[in-house]
Amino acid sequence: MIRAILTIDDISSKNTPEIVDFLCEKGIMGVLFARGSNVEKYYAEAIYAVKKGMIVGNHSYSHPAFSAIPLEEGIKDIEKCEKVLDRLYLDSGEERKYRPFRFPYGDKGGENREKFQKYLKDNGFHKLDDRLIPYPWWREGRAKDDIDTFWTYDFEEYRLPWNDGFTKKSVLEKMNRPDSEGFTALYGENKGHILLMHAHDETDKVWPKYYKEMIECAIQNGVVFEKPVFL
Repeated sequence: MIRAILTIDDISSKNTPEIVDFLCEKGIMGVLFARGSNVEKYYAEAIYAVKKGMIVGNHSYSHPAFSAIPLEEGIKDIEKCEKVLDRLYLDSGEERKYRPFRFPYGDKGGENREKFQKYLKDNGFHKLDDRLIPYPWWREGRAKDDIDTFWTYDFEEYRLPWNDGFTKKSVLEKMNRPDSEGFTALYGENKGHILLMHAHDETDKVWPKYYKEMIECAIQNGVVFEKPVFL
């Protein structure tokens, strides 16, 4: 059995409602990490996600590399996104029960890493329950103690519009690859994952309904999507 929690970065977008409808059809509750600037641009689409039962988390306002900015600037960016999300939940009429956070690019702040972790802990952000993840590199590393939500597997579909040789075939081939150095396979015995995909309209243009094909392929190969739980 392959247990997984689905996370989606960079909402909101034009295709967010279609993604949400597909997840609802499959009975999948996703954790959708929002860029504050994107939510402001596609506000109705973000409202739709909240009303449909998705959990919307903080992915910063402007999506900076946190190791490249001062601590104070990073905190300010997180808090600016918090204000957008508080308003989003208020306008949706839904209670904001959980406040997960994901660093853009998985960049946890470099030399300020521990200070950012302390900030997230002290300010009531929620840690995603990651006890389904069995890998030594996760269980013995700092990821198990960090408040922010990292991932074990990245579909990398966001690369498709780059025209760098990475294609739809590359995405599907990666999904079937075995473990290798620096890479945790999607499929196999006793797997547990926090999966990462993105809500990008640019990807939809080069691979229409990409999210549908990837998720259906994962389900066909034994991935069971579980409801996110927060500690």
